[in-house]
Amino acid sequence: MLSAKKREAVFKKISDLAATATGEVSHTTIDEINILEATRLAMKKAVLSLGVTPDIILIDGNISIDVDIPQISVPGGDRVCFSISAASIVAKVVRDKMMDDMHEVYCDYNFRKNKGYGTKEHFMNLSSYGVSPIHRKSFSPVKDIILTGKIKNPWL
Repeated sequence: MLSAKKREAVFKKISDLAATATGEVSHTTIDEINILEATRLAMKKAVLSLGVTPDIILIDGNISIDVDIPQISVPGGDRVCFSISAASIVAKVVRDKMMDDMHEVYCDYNFRKNKGYGTKEHFMNLSSYGVSPIHRKSFSPVKDIILTGKIKNPWL
């Protein structure tokens, strides 16, 4: 709900006040284990790399992760829980930086602007330039291009 500029400012404050960590999972791992399991794996990696062991883990959504730490799932947690909101901001700022870096390598896809989300522009770029090496092949529009050469998307 915050602009990128505001997220970056808040990210700095969060990083100054709290232990933070992120977990990265590659596009190939996502394709192998699915997006939900990859999300759980990334969260586990983040928790295990914190440098401190939390007393409890608050998780946005209705999932849990495979760690021996008490957990509470909070659907819509990024809107009602300060620490979940903070974690969401940290994750988005780190993801945005990664996508900015990927823009330098794969500029045809304009990752700097769309961050890989399924925007009209992103679908148009996929149609024009095909699938890049970093696209998730299990993502339906990418799978469509690989199998048929076309995207099944109402925008196109």
